[in-house]
Amino acid sequence: MADKLKECFKSGEKGERHKGLRKIKFDGNLVQGYLKKAIHNFNAMEDFNKGGYSDWSASASFYCLYHCLLAILAKNGIESRNQTCTFAFIEKMIEDKKLSLTKEELTEIFDKDVKENLMHSDRILDIRENMQYSIKTELEQKEFNILKQRTKVLLDKLRIEIEKE
Repeated sequence: MADKLKECFKSGEKGERHKGLRKIKFDGNLVQGYLKKAIHNFNAMEDFNKGGYSDWSASASFYCLYHCLLAILAKNGIESRNQTCTFAFIEKMIEDKKLSLTKEELTEIFDKDVKENLMHSDRILDIRENMQYSIKTELEQKEFNILKQRTKVLLDKLRIEIEKE
């Protein structure tokens, strides 16, 4: 994990798009902006579902939670330009007991060790990947309800972390 983070920070020094992590000056507005965007994406889940685009609800769920993770990084003076690096940083925070999020909860959003995508899994990650990479254009209502409920639980937990002093 330490090597991965070292590589992420080295990549981030170059300032290129979609590359690594870099240290930034703390900006409370940035943290709140990411949280606001997370809530915006959570609300979009329902709008997509009502509008007949429930397949996009899965992506909105992912980005809802991902923007929470970006808020946590920003709160710690870190900017991410790469999803894998974001998740590596969060995983290190979990290992160091700096977050109450568990590794199991993190794998709801991202799992670097996925060997195959289970078509009927209830994890957010699996629902999102199934909708994003399949030809399906609609979530079953039961699937949507599971996705929304799991997203809400994690959003609430991450929001508490973000708003902690």
